[in-house]
Amino acid sequence: MAVRQRAVATLPNLIRSLRKECAKPTSQAPLPSLRRAFSLYDQINLIDNVPEDQLRFQRYTETGFTVNGVDYEGSLLCVGNLLMSWAPKKFPEITPDSLSIFRTVRPIPEILILGCGRHIEPVGPELRRFVRSIGMKLEVLDSRNATSTYNILNEEGRIVAAALLPYGISS
Repeated sequence: MAVRQRAVATLPNLIRSLRKECAKPTSQAPLPSLRRAFSLYDQINLIDNVPEDQLRFQRYTETGFTVNGVDYEGSLLCVGNLLMSWAPKKFPEITPDSLSIFRTVRPIPEILILGCGRHIEPVGPELRRFVRSIGMKLEVLDSRNATSTYNILNEEGRIVAAALLPYGISS
């Protein structure tokens, strides 16, 4: 009986000492601030939620692009979720004839993103008139930003097209 009384008497002291141990701060690294842990980009980045039938540019190189895990060399033309090789190798080769597929594509994309390679190039009035005559808007960017813009607009479900030269191309 004496053992039991001693155990019951020691129990409150044991509980107090355990509470003091838990209250002491540990030497673990502090949690990162929420500002650094979650950015606006994280909120709009849907890379893991892209449907299998939707094109997603994942990488670009000097000579081509990686789309949905497949490496493509050379210039690419994307219309909606269709992807094809494209003949122009340099910016001056981009003409209304090289974009003539848009005369037959339906529905007409609302915007054509033109990836010029490493640097943004000025687009001539003939090409601008051609794109406008089809009913599209033209966005001229370097190829790195063109692929990102295509991904975002495509994820939003917009009908978008991209004509892209590899990033290593510069005039």
